[in-house]
Amino acid sequence: MPIDTIAFQGWPGANSDMACRQVFPDMETLPCRAFEDALGAVRDGRAGLAMIPIENSVAGRVADIHHLLPHSGLHIIGEYFQRVNHQLMAVPGAKLADIRQVHSHVHAIGQCRTLIRSLGIEPVVHADTAGAAQMVAERKDPTIAAIASTLAAELNGLEILRRDIEDAEHNTTRFVIMAPEPKWPAADSGPTITSFVFEVRSVSAALYKAMGGFATNGVNMTKLESYMVDGRFAQAQFFADVEGHPEDRGVRHAFEELKFFSRHFQIMGVYPADPFRNDPSQAPGDD
Repeated sequence: MPIDTIAFQGWPGANSDMACRQVFPDMETLPCRAFEDALGAVRDGRAGLAMIPIENSVAGRVADIHHLLPHSGLHIIGEYFQRVNHQLMAVPGAKLADIRQVHSHVHAIGQCRTLIRSLGIEPVVHADTAGAAQMVAERKDPTIAAIASTLAAELNGLEILRRDIEDAEHNTTRFVIMAPEPKWPAADSGPTITSFVFEVRSVSAALYKAMGGFATNGVNMTKLESYMVDGRFAQAQFFADVEGHPEDRGVRHAFEELKFFSRHFQIMGVYPADPFRNDPSQAPGDD
């Protein structure tokens, strides 16, 4: 198994590619067309790990990820927060005044509205930021630009016309690192995050009762999101993160109470908390 390879969704130079290189500089990155393909590459042994974006401070949660992870057969062994910087790029020699269109992913375009509006250029939605950069390089048209990363500009031989054009300074993406086997740290090894999914029983106030154990045991829940399962409107499944280890007394008792009111409970991963949680300035950017 190529344990020295890490899979990601997107074209070479995508933000996920950059995240892989930041965290695992000695590993080869494997671009995949879809999230399912990146997860499948790990299951099939074509990659040792996968780097998957799960949420963004501007755009919110990444669509479909909460559905995919519980059924992936993989485990979360780490997290990584990356500052997202967007660059406006075009073919060498292109002038900013000549740009008529800018291509990028819908989220990147939405996160750079101020500059796009001030320049009066037409935004064109593309499937991927790095893919948009590759398209601009192939077309060699000095009137079109892309919004992507510095890595995408480097890989495609493009010139950056404007740097760090995002509207929000806090634009940060949280990634989770997926592996074939769990890799729980020791309970006393430092700040820990436990991720899990559950579905409450169809009884009155079930969610309220299920959550009560975390409050009474002093467990901090940092994430709780619901999503529909199998098209059912009556019940939802939940994805949650808590601070702590399943072997900690408070977390253990909270989980016991949660299981009593749940139809399904599954720990997705137990892993060290990223330092970003206590110091957001530590999130690397697009350098």
